[in-house]
Amino acid sequence: MSTESSSTANTNSEKETLGFQTEVKQLLHLMIHSLYGNKEVFLRELISNSSDAVDKLRFESLSNPALLEEDPELKIRIDFDKDNKTITVSDNGIGMSRDDAINHLGTIAKSGTADFLSALTGDQKKDSKLIGQFGMGFYSAFIVAEKVEVNTRKAGLPANEAVRWTSSGEGDFTVETIEKSSRGTEIILHLRSDELEFADAFRIRGIISRYSDHLSLPIEMVKENLDEEDSGKAVEYEVVNTAKALWLRSRSEISDEEYNEFYKHVAHDYQEPLIHSHNKVEGKLEYTSLLFVPKHAPFDLYNREAPKGLKLYVQRVFIMDDAEQFLPLYLRFVKGVIDSSDLPLNVSREILQESPAIESMKSALTKRVLDMLEKLSKDDQEKYLEFWKEFGQVLKEGTGEDYSNREKICKLLRFSTTHSNSAEQNQSLDDYISRMKEGANKIYYATAENFSAVSKSPHLEVFKKRDIEVILLHDRIDEWMMGNLFEYDGKSFVDIAKGDLDLGELSEEEKKEQEAVEKENEDLVDRIKKALEDKVEDVKVSSRLVDSPACLVLGAQDMGFQMRMMMKQAGHQVPETKPVFEFNPKHKLIEKMDQESDEEKFKDFCLMLFDQSLLAEGGAIDDPAAFVSRMNQILLAAL
Repeated sequence: MSTESSSTANTNSEKETLGFQTEVKQLLHLMIHSLYGNKEVFLRELISNSSDAVDKLRFESLSNPALLEEDPELKIRIDFDKDNKTITVSDNGIGMSRDDAINHLGTIAKSGTADFLSALTGDQKKDSKLIGQFGMGFYSAFIVAEKVEVNTRKAGLPANEAVRWTSSGEGDFTVETIEKSSRGTEIILHLRSDELEFADAFRIRGIISRYSDHLSLPIEMVKENLDEEDSGKAVEYEVVNTAKALWLRSRSEISDEEYNEFYKHVAHDYQEPLIHSHNKVEGKLEYTSLLFVPKHAPFDLYNREAPKGLKLYVQRVFIMDDAEQFLPLYLRFVKGVIDSSDLPLNVSREILQESPAIESMKSALTKRVLDMLEKLSKDDQEKYLEFWKEFGQVLKEGTGEDYSNREKICKLLRFSTTHSNSAEQNQSLDDYISRMKEGANKIYYATAENFSAVSKSPHLEVFKKRDIEVILLHDRIDEWMMGNLFEYDGKSFVDIAKGDLDLGELSEEEKKEQEAVEKENEDLVDRIKKALEDKVEDVKVSSRLVDSPACLVLGAQDMGFQMRMMMKQAGHQVPETKPVFEFNPKHKLIEKMDQESDEEKFKDFCLMLFDQSLLAEGGAIDDPAAFVSRMNQILLAAL
């Protein structure tokens, strides 16, 4: 916790003034200057935080029932006072200790602040959508409040160990020890004069109805139409939300708007989900699942160690956030809730990892997500391609992590191909197969570090000449992915840059022509072998090339150039392999080179072509200085 402008007040009252962490100051500045497009979401955020606090208390009380004894009816309460310009959001949840208040409300380092700040674009509409993802909803209070006061007492602590946290949202905040008769947290917003529209019963009820009706926890407000002159009558409260877990309601009763608002609560997202699936399973296992696929990837999507998973409830009792055991890692972008009737209330992460019931649920939920995505791809291709742009690379991980669903995953993959000749990945394997020539049984592909490189690969030349489609792979994960794929729909995958090229049966005339060319160039093959003897496995007359002079071909089981570079960059040892050098004897450069009688110059030509071919494959030249020197000499001789 940063204490940049720290000073201690009267130590007897245990009151301190502490400086906000630098990043908090930046966030508060954004908040106060109306980062949010609609200010009313501050109430949704505070209610959501209160709901989380109550859920945490429910979980803690499973092992320590005494925490609930003094106040077993869990709830959230909203009060307002227009005369005093305040709104109060209170709950009887887990509460905070003094250290909790300082750490949770004075610093947000654990919420990924640096990542948040680096993700900001300067576009208020876009930036506002980031806040919830980074767990910073509390600070939204400063959108409407000139001062925020938090009175809180952690469950299990005595009344005289409660704490008051106060700040005007500028450079510092104060904390002091107070007495509080009940556990939980009370947040008092002192509204700015131009924000009094929110100190209104109708306005508040409308916000709750829109954003928080789905919460299974009762939200109370003062009952309206009471006789204010009856001073002997106690203030009455009434529940203003449905207060029934949305996932337990019938699908026919739930509107799309309710599903969307529930998703925003669960995922801390400000956009609607792309699709959802609500399902109740009865039989050997009984559980309800409500799963959502977001429209956009979270900031930490590619961090496989980041928290992920579903909210887990057992018999409607909240157990844990981020229960990752119910979906495989490659579906970590899925958000939602699972409520089981079979698991014990004291379930732990260790029990989840060892339970056969969890494996069965995981298998069913995985299939449900994949089926949901397949249905989307059939019903709305445009919407599916939106999904693919955001999550396609993560879905590709499933080809190596989920053997039992590999065929389903393959159906969902999208690629660039020579058919579309576009970097946009919008072609499926079924699309590719539908265009294959009769009797063809191979799916050809090429890999490179970007679309420009793969689309201009010399290996494509014979395929273009013969009008054979090739899948163009240019994502970092692609070569690893193809190492896990061997066939689809009875068709085998073939890397066009590896092994001997087989494009089907050649005619007798084509065979004779190829044999004649090979025999005619035997001496040239031997000369090139001698020149490149320490760099290549073999030298061959190429049947792949049409316009290029040469290319490099790897063994069928060798690691590709792209993967080798990635491994080296990551500091891994890479086994040394030598490619086969193939040349096009009809190319004018090869014909000219063959006429060179000086063997040293001939060797320079061969080394130059080898390095050029290596660059074309996305590989790295061992000796760039020597390459430049040879190129300069050849250019000089040509002038």
